[in-house]
Amino acid sequence: MSYRDVASKQVLTWAFVAVAARMPVAMAPLALVFLVRERPGGYTLGAALAAVYVLGEIIGAPVLGLRLNARRARPHLAAGLAGGAVGFAGLGALPGAHPVILAVFAFLAGAAPSAVSGGLRALLTSLVPGHAAEQALSVESMLTSAIWAIAPAAVTGLALGVDPGVPPLLAAALMGVSVAGLWLLPEGWQTEERTGRTSQLRVVASAWPVYVTGAAGLSLLALAELVLPALLEQRGIGVGWSGPLLLGMSAAAGVGAFLYGLRSWPGRLPTRSVLLLCGMSSAVVLVAVTPDLAGIGAGLAVAGLLQSGAMLTRNLSLREALPPGALAAGYSVMYSAVSAGYAATGSLAGALLRLTAPSTAILAGVGLTLALTGVGWWGEIRRARRPGAGPGHRARSYTAPATPVRNVRR
Repeated sequence: MSYRDVASKQVLTWAFVAVAARMPVAMAPLALVFLVRERPGGYTLGAALAAVYVLGEIIGAPVLGLRLNARRARPHLAAGLAGGAVGFAGLGALPGAHPVILAVFAFLAGAAPSAVSGGLRALLTSLVPGHAAEQALSVESMLTSAIWAIAPAAVTGLALGVDPGVPPLLAAALMGVSVAGLWLLPEGWQTEERTGRTSQLRVVASAWPVYVTGAAGLSLLALAELVLPALLEQRGIGVGWSGPLLLGMSAAAGVGAFLYGLRSWPGRLPTRSVLLLCGMSSAVVLVAVTPDLAGIGAGLAVAGLLQSGAMLTRNLSLREALPPGALAAGYSVMYSAVSAGYAATGSLAGALLRLTAPSTAILAGVGLTLALTGVGWWGEIRRARRPGAGPGHRARSYTAPATPVRNVRR
């Protein structure tokens, strides 16, 4: 197995489109805060707009993902990205508008392109040989880590150095570029299944253990990120170290994704996922209990390193559990699940910090993560015991009328 299997012109084109489509998502929360921070009650309004944006993602991802046509995905993806571009353009052009108008634009910017991430992931795995899926998803994870490492610095520099309206306008321009880039990629991906929406919903919902473990992993890391400034203050360390520490965690996640794709790993995917989540939990416990900067940095780096592997195993598990025609919808539901997990974690962190020390809040989050991991593991065991389940069961998981398969690649 080698990264040479995913080195192609189409994958490179996909990478440019993915960066243009996903950079705005990584920029959005911080850009919304900077956009209105100079207004009366600006920080509160910025946090509310960011919450509305995430709510749009949570609602839009499963609704739009289930409507995505695998064979003709391009029009759906283009429409979603165009809608997102309109939302970001409205925010950047009208920063002084009434909060309700800004909230409408924020919701549109979050909801309209929310199924694009899942669609692009399904398209990526269709561009490479079947045996190279792990390497392709590893490349995607490295790309995502780089995007999330660059976006906060770009937003801060543009908002403070140029104008607060520039980051949303840049996000709109990037989404517009990604719309044009879609026409350099295949229209969709091949699938032999054709099902009604109710049947597809049932199939996608059957992979619920994967969504639970996905939410668990991001919730754990989100809690560590959100509580980090308060934890540093508790330890008597400068809050300014938050940025470098989180940058190091993102860099470690990129390294972890690269290492994961270098070889085949033993064990079933659910087992790997549980082990990686337990390893992440141990690393975050280290972050909570260590008294010095070096220990906190080491714990975050190890958590980031393992988190990329956990993310890859859940994406591979979903690919194993669902038929090709339902993959984009499954990825979109996963997107919604992890967004909901992140939002819930933010609320939990805020509530716990009023009642207890930051280190205790992190430990409580670890306990919640382990509980969700246990629920996901139990669900995986139940699903594996069903007749016809197991590796490759997705081809047998439901029956569809035989239909001709068009070649959707150009």
